Amino acid sequence: MMTDLATTVSDERKRKRMVSNRESARRSRMKKQQHLEELVGEVARLESENAQSEMHANLLTERYSKVEAENAVLRAAAAQLAERLKSANKYLSLFEVVRGVKMDIEEIPDPFLSPWLPVCTALLNQCNC
Repeated sequence: MMTDLATTVSDERKRKRMVSNRESARRSRMKKQQHLEELVGEVARLESENAQSEMHANLLTERYSKVEAENAVLRAAAAQLAERLKSANKYLSLFEVVRGVKMDIEEIPDPFLSPWLPVCTALLNQCNC
């Protein structure tokens, strides 16, 4: 009888431990599933954010290319105008020599022809301050 009681108590403990272990494993699986779902959601969010960033970068690259093209056109136009101004100044100088008429021909300051100099520095250099 004593052994039957000990066996019954032992069997009851095993059964309780087995139920407890099953419940613990179920909680562990649920926690793992929840974590996996959170990671899948984060992956989707990051992929969406990445796509938006890529679209924004492409848009900025396109805008940059357009600005570069416009700048090239403007630089060419500025160079052409500077050349025309030099030519006009040469004609005026020649006119001054041939006619003997004193003409005050000032160089027109153009800081945009020297873009690597800040505008105020270019102007200061031209006024001999």
